[in-house]
Amino acid sequence: MALSQRCLLYLKVQLFIFNLIFWLGGCGALGVGVWLSLSQGRFSALSLSFPSLGIAGLFLAAGAVVMAVGFVGCLGASTEHRCLLLTFFVILAAIVLLELGGFVVFYACRDKFDRYAQDDLKSGLRRYGTPGDPALTQAWDTVQTEFRCCGVQNFTDWFEIQNATALPESCCLEHGTPCHSPTATWWKEPCYEKVKRWVGENIWAMGIFAACIGVVQVLGLISSMLMYCQVLQAEKHYE
Repeated sequence: MALSQRCLLYLKVQLFIFNLIFWLGGCGALGVGVWLSLSQGRFSALSLSFPSLGIAGLFLAAGAVVMAVGFVGCLGASTEHRCLLLTFFVILAAIVLLELGGFVVFYACRDKFDRYAQDDLKSGLRRYGTPGDPALTQAWDTVQTEFRCCGVQNFTDWFEIQNATALPESCCLEHGTPCHSPTATWWKEPCYEKVKRWVGENIWAMGIFAACIGVVQVLGLISSMLMYCQVLQAEKHYE
């Protein structure tokens, strides 16, 4: 009996610590989402199909869910409540399955997502400079200036889509130089590939964060089920 109690105490402390880390990870994801919303909000108008969604929204939603699940896990561990432990296990298992499913779908359809994203961005070029879309115009100017790029796939996108004879000033190497003049020079790299390359170069931090959360999730699943079984066994012993 003493051994069983020690095992239960060990699992209780372990599960509480795992869930505390899990909860703190949710706080971190929420903070990243807020930071992205504030710092990258000027890019949100680039997409016409999903103007309110993006990486920032995903981080905000994921952070809120992780914090809620972590709280349930901490509460279940501290009170040794079977219902809370089982609820935590089921919710966490569902989250892990959704994460795996989402990763598989994204990886399998990454080429389709690529084409769709480029087509969606090209649709936005048609509304550049129109009175009804100042946010989209500003977003494109910001991207082309900061990333030193022009167009989605090529600077010629502006000529093909807008039937224009000049490029936006944000495409020019030197602002103030008309991009339609014979001596004008502009950024030659496409914005989509340059931004995609920038994301790829900085995605390692996100990958490390996701891997750490994944390890904590798996350990949380194992610990919660072991603790649930120990609590159930202890209750049967006292009956």
